[in-house]
Amino acid sequence: MSKIKDFFNLFRHRYYELGKALMFVLAIVLIYWQLPRVVKFGYEYQLFKPWQHETLYAPFDFPIYKDEEMLKVENEEALKSVKPIFQFDKEATQQSRARLSSAFDREWHSYGLGAEANKAVLLELFDQIQERGVVAYDKALEGMDEATEVRLVKDRKASVLTYGDLYTMTTAREAVEQWMKQPHPGIDVRLVSNLLLNELHQNVSYNASMTQQERDKALSKVSLTYSMVQKDELIISEGEIVDDRTFAVLNSLQRTYTSGAYATNDLLEVELSQFFLVALLMVMVALYLRALHNKDVYSALSKINLLLLLMLIMVIPSYWIMKLHPSYILMMPVVMLTMVTVTFFTPALAFTIQVVTVLLIALAVPNPFQYIFMQLVASMIVIFILSHHHSRRHYFIASLLLFVVYFAVYVAFTFLTSSNIQWSVVGLLALNALFTMLALPVLFLFERLFGLTTSLTLMELNNTNTPLLRQLATTAPGTFQHSVQVANLCDEVLYAIGGNTLLARTGALYHDIGKVKNPMYFTENQHGGYNSHNDLSNVESAQIIISHVLDGIEMAEKARLPEQVVDFIRTHHGTRRTEYFYVMEKRLHPDEEVDPTDFTYHGPIPFSRETAVLMICDSVEAASRSLKEPDEDNIGKLVDNIIQKQMDDGQFLNVDLTMRDFTLIRKVLKKKLMSIYHVRVAYPEK
Repeated sequence: MSKIKDFFNLFRHRYYELGKALMFVLAIVLIYWQLPRVVKFGYEYQLFKPWQHETLYAPFDFPIYKDEEMLKVENEEALKSVKPIFQFDKEATQQSRARLSSAFDREWHSYGLGAEANKAVLLELFDQIQERGVVAYDKALEGMDEATEVRLVKDRKASVLTYGDLYTMTTAREAVEQWMKQPHPGIDVRLVSNLLLNELHQNVSYNASMTQQERDKALSKVSLTYSMVQKDELIISEGEIVDDRTFAVLNSLQRTYTSGAYATNDLLEVELSQFFLVALLMVMVALYLRALHNKDVYSALSKINLLLLLMLIMVIPSYWIMKLHPSYILMMPVVMLTMVTVTFFTPALAFTIQVVTVLLIALAVPNPFQYIFMQLVASMIVIFILSHHHSRRHYFIASLLLFVVYFAVYVAFTFLTSSNIQWSVVGLLALNALFTMLALPVLFLFERLFGLTTSLTLMELNNTNTPLLRQLATTAPGTFQHSVQVANLCDEVLYAIGGNTLLARTGALYHDIGKVKNPMYFTENQHGGYNSHNDLSNVESAQIIISHVLDGIEMAEKARLPEQVVDFIRTHHGTRRTEYFYVMEKRLHPDEEVDPTDFTYHGPIPFSRETAVLMICDSVEAASRSLKEPDEDNIGKLVDNIIQKQMDDGQFLNVDLTMRDFTLIRKVLKKKLMSIYHVRVAYPEK
């Protein structure tokens, strides 16, 4: 009983860690389940290059397969023997003949001498044309030569004739017109020809399905192989040059392995090896996230789920392509994974995830080295472009450069193996680069599903013409200018100490939007004269000042700002006090105990480098406006005092800022404020 209790206690306290472990186990199972069960060919080789492995003997009997050029020639020869098949419609012809006979009876008025002769001539001429056959138009027949032999199926019997032996509607009418020009005593030529032309019809049609069956039958007779290699037969010796025949033998051996045509007795070993490799790679991802990378990724189950889902979206379809049509694997836009991950996460994490994903796919690819080389080089180019730029235009540029890199690497490997460029492969690479543009809608979808924010969204929110910032600039212009200055300071500080400058800049622009509700209660929006706080108690004034945080959160959520931006509004005052009104209340009631909670912000305190920097820059920028003499000494003291006071208040306990970081922050802020107030550095006296 105690063991069961201990188990439930463990589950209760470690359920989040167990949930993450379960996600990795599920990913391993799915990848292993879909991984093709093939024995990998463990040798790399190139045509006209030395064999760099030990001497190779045939491990079993296997055929030598013909290459694509040889098969193409033989298939073309086989197809030449297939005659197009046409079907004669006997029933329609008989019905048409009956209608023609009835029409003659209706039109012939004098049933005296000559009626039977005219009718006999009419039906004889009809039979002569229709029994020979009038072929119906078919697009597949365009360009067919009249001398081409065809097979006509009539009365379940097939006869061979030329395509020119069949009438078309045009040649049938010409035959009737030619008959009319000849003398026919006792025959009403006009009546006979009119009736005949009205009833002529196309009674022979091209049978595409029967023709295709014959073509398939002819192709099936073409052998895919031309020789056999016996077990233990020497294939190639160590150091020997790979010539044309040896190259064909090695390709055939590799094809036998990868196609599963060789029924290995070690299938269990293959499956265990595949499972081990898949599990090893996924464990490396987990360890990297936990130990070597930013812990905020590993600590968030939603981010782990996103990474695993992105990997599965690339890996599993690639396995299906390898099972159904292996040559199309180059069309799979694997680098799209890099585009998405480098947008959501850091370049280092994006590249790591891409390497693992490519290695997982390479377990099923016949030429893994070339595939891995091509994908990783392309991924590095994409990371270089998108890690420094945040506009949608650069996603298009990345896709274009992706194709250039693919093409260059493919051509290089082609020349390395003395092969010819296959333009069908180039087309697949072009489609691959085109499909990577799906990264943009995928980013939009995953932003909503996982509550993450991309640099594209942050760039859009940085536009000061967004509705919230436009409202702030109109209603509280002083606060707007303050926010812009704070955003600039945050940008400079985080550039110096390291951090997400774009996120901090966006958070700084929106951190004070709650002041829109009561703009005149804040000093930066007061232009001398009447002060709105004069009619309020210190507690009431403090509550109005504090409420701008809650009002800002409400406005931000109503405007559907990303949660990462709302965090800057929540934390930019932390759990500090509205010191001015607190001190004034204590002076007003010196003999009473003043409750500090009435003057304290609700928090929480900053929990990231970016939110901590915003708190510092916000306080420093606001306080600097009250300096009567903004010289170097006063600015330095102001910055030092504010940062020290916030540290003493415990505002940075949840932030990974070092003393070196704080030193840099002080240095950057002093320099920026001196630039803003045009302070000259004091030169030392002689």
